[in-house]
Amino acid sequence: MIPPKSIKAIFFDLDGTLRHSVPSGGEVFNEYVRTLGFQVDYEARLRALRWEHLYWANSPDLRDDLLAHSGETEAFWIEYSRRRLVALGAAPEWAVEFAPAISKHMGEVYRPKSIIPEDVRRVLLQLKQADYILAVISNRDKPFQELLNEHGIGEFFAFSLAGGEVNTFKPDPGVFEHALRRANLSAHEAIYVGDNYYADVIGARRAGLRPVLYDPLGVFPDSDCATIKSFDELNSILKVI
Repeated sequence: MIPPKSIKAIFFDLDGTLRHSVPSGGEVFNEYVRTLGFQVDYEARLRALRWEHLYWANSPDLRDDLLAHSGETEAFWIEYSRRRLVALGAAPEWAVEFAPAISKHMGEVYRPKSIIPEDVRRVLLQLKQADYILAVISNRDKPFQELLNEHGIGEFFAFSLAGGEVNTFKPDPGVFEHALRRANLSAHEAIYVGDNYYADVIGARRAGLRPVLYDPLGVFPDSDCATIKSFDELNSILKVI
């Protein structure tokens, strides 16, 4: 095993890891579905969350939907709503019937607040003071450094990288490889912290980085990697990873 002191950089996912939408889209979606008479229990909620993670991990379904509904935002979100209803356990016919209304509701009422949790700010400062190279790697289409600055955390990072900038998206290893070259590091010298097992853990491993899964809700109880529920646990993980 490579000793912990060999870790020189910590790369982070952005959305759902460093930055959070409050309330989450899934919470608002589930609450509205309940008003339509569909019961959402704990297991269904977790199942839908796992589906969301898989879908947004540059999945074939996502690519198909973007291609089919290119430029048709309303049609894309109706199809997304249909897929998510099925993931919750709705019958396919019910999902087709109610997806347009749910999509319309989300478009009209969902106005989340964008936040950086205090444990994130606290640990970023500690890591920066410990001389780790910090960076953010996201599957966003466009650069997002301005967003980091607006949230008051831009100063912690040596750089940020959107998949769209280099036309490669997690879980493909390419975006990680671009980041490693930019940091002038080998893969074994970096870890990657993210909330999406399918994009972040699998992608990091494909590129040779060591993954840490941020999973505060227990979405992936059987994950086969280092896992934290709070950023305050990250320093302990760094001692043994």
